[in-house]
Amino acid sequence: MQQAIYFLFAIVAGVMLPIQAGLNTEIGRKLDSPMYATLVSFAVGSIGLILYLLFTREDWGAIKEAGTLPWYYWTGGLLGAVYVAAIIVLTPRLGIALTFGLTVAAQMVFGVIMDHYGWLGVRESPINWMRVLGVFLIVAGVVIVRTQQTIVD
Repeated sequence: MQQAIYFLFAIVAGVMLPIQAGLNTEIGRKLDSPMYATLVSFAVGSIGLILYLLFTREDWGAIKEAGTLPWYYWTGGLLGAVYVAAIIVLTPRLGIALTFGLTVAAQMVFGVIMDHYGWLGVRESPINWMRVLGVFLIVAGVVIVRTQQTIVD
C-alpha cells in the first residue's frame, strides 16, 4: 500500500511540472525575463516551504546540519534554478510536450547511469537490458513527439 502512495505522489508531482512550466512561462512573458520568473518561482516556493515547516512544527535546529555538508551538495539549489529557467526558456519555443520529453529522456539516461554507479549515495542498481529498453522507449517517444512538433525561434 505504501508503494502505491509513493507512485501516486510521483504521478501527481509529474503532472504538476508541465503546469508549473506553463505558469512560470507566463510570468516570464509578463516580466520579460526568464530569470526574474525563476526568481519569483523560487521565492514563492521558499515562502510556501517556510509556511509548511511552521505549520508542521518541524525541528528548526536540524537545519544547522546543512552547514556540515560538502560544498558540492549546495549546488543542488543552483541546478534547480538552471532547470526552472531552462524550462521557462524552452517551453514557448519547443512546446511543453517536447520540452518535457527531452528533459525526461535526459533524466532517464543519466538516472540509469547514476543508479548503476551509486553516485551521490543513491542505491546501486546495475544497468541491464530492461533498463536500456526503458530508456530507449522514452527516447523513441521523444522522437515521435518531435516529428509532429514545430519549433519556434
